[in-house]
Amino acid sequence: MTPLEEVAHCGNVPMDVIAELDRKTMSIREILSLDKGSVIKMTRSAGENIDIFVSDALVAFGEIVIIESTIGVRITDFNVEE
Repeated sequence: MTPLEEVAHCGNVPMDVIAELDRKTMSIREILSLDKGSVIKMTRSAGENIDIFVSDALVAFGEIVIIESTIGVRITDFNVEE
């Protein structure tokens, strides 16, 4: 039995999928000083892979894509731990 067949019975269970650009810790003062149009400097560069989490577990990496007027994420690699 393949791994996909082993979990097929769970196929309709909803799970949270998060595409995360980056994380930053900010003080309350910094957060309160934000205004419309504020820019928050992050550590990742444009074009760098983003992290894809399923229920708080890092499962894949991707890149942001634009499809007509919609933003999406293309999976570029899976986080396979040996």
